[in-house]
Amino acid sequence: MTWDDFINEELEKTYFKQLVAFLKEEDQHHVVLPPKDKRLSCFKLTPYDDVKVVIIGQDPYHNINQAHGLAFSVENDQYPPSLKNIYKELVSDLNVSYPKTGDLSKWAKQGVLLLNTLLTVRLHEPLSHQKKGWETFTLEAVKKVNEKEEMVVFILWGNHAKSFMKYIDLNKHKVITSVHPSPLSSSRGFFGSKPFSKTNEILKAHGYQPIDWKL
Repeated sequence: MTWDDFINEELEKTYFKQLVAFLKEEDQHHVVLPPKDKRLSCFKLTPYDDVKVVIIGQDPYHNINQAHGLAFSVENDQYPPSLKNIYKELVSDLNVSYPKTGDLSKWAKQGVLLLNTLLTVRLHEPLSHQKKGWETFTLEAVKKVNEKEEMVVFILWGNHAKSFMKYIDLNKHKVITSVHPSPLSSSRGFFGSKPFSKTNEILKAHGYQPIDWKL
């Protein structure tokens, strides 16, 4: 199984054909983010067989030059508030220096699937592509990861991400949860939750190479 197999399977389904038609229309009349060639980046950078960790986000960033197809990641050095809080926790959890880039591709290339539930958004209009088909697509992707024989660590931040828990086989996979890293909730249990060291402890216990989280 590869992500290409999965995507080709979904392409045949009615909901996905409707999603493609919707996106064609949107691309003609609006600025849609991320750019077309980056919308499926998380699948390109993290092949199915390599997935060891899944971090679930919600909506791509809706400002220009930010979203590039990886949850929580930005291409420029203007870190959004949630990413700043993720970095604060990273520094405190692993005692590493503060990242010099907002681009999380290094994580993705080590087997961290950075999956947003929605993979597109209109410029400056958060959640504008809700209920157009992406939710079905990304849920199917989570179910595919759940089918893997090998153990996967799912990092679920906030209630939205936690809603995926019911699709995860807890006898096989491991789940790390906390509140969302956004400024609204981060002080209520995100800081101090140590998701990075916990993930690496689980990976090592199962004989996997830990993730080098430094950026």
